[in-house]
Amino acid sequence: MKGSLVIVGFFVVGVLVGACDFVPGFITGFSDISFYALCALMFFVGMSVGGDTSALKNIRHINPRLLLLPLATICGTLSAVSLVGFLFPARSLSDCLAVGSGFGYYSLSSVFITEYRGAELGTVALLANISRELITLLCAPLLVRVFGRLAPISSGGATTMDTTLPVIAATSGSEFVVLSVFHGFIVDFSVPFLVTFFCTL
Repeated sequence: MKGSLVIVGFFVVGVLVGACDFVPGFITGFSDISFYALCALMFFVGMSVGGDTSALKNIRHINPRLLLLPLATICGTLSAVSLVGFLFPARSLSDCLAVGSGFGYYSLSSVFITEYRGAELGTVALLANISRELITLLCAPLLVRVFGRLAPISSGGATTMDTTLPVIAATSGSEFVVLSVFHGFIVDFSVPFLVTFFCTL
């Protein structure tokens, strides 16, 4: 919980600094700064995994059935979205499924949905998928405690190979890092196909 509060704290400070124009011009003009920060973060996660020989040994003992986790995440998300869709009769089932098919990949899914279904649903997709990522970042310790160590991976959706990977490594354990990257890759790969499919129904 403490780690989640620290993440929220940094996010809030970042918002305030940006809103108050305290950021130097050379930083705001550098649009790729978040990408390079993420690359640095991934490097340190990889370095910690590579340096932990016990974690590398544990990877070989991961149950092969866990490789079905991406499929479980996709099916579980779409099933839940179908049920929640009944609460929004103004929206079709295909609209709800298109939003859910973003799996946290807000930058790509919102662009596709805006193109096919308009800016309003695209904005909903953006907010819904950002929320999924934030819930994983903030609630990972709680998810592990209540549902087990696979829960943050499934919750993170397409983000588990990048932005949510550090918190997954910290809460689920470094032995799940490779599974998390594999999960993120497969779910990420499914996003453009599923979003496009549901948008064209």
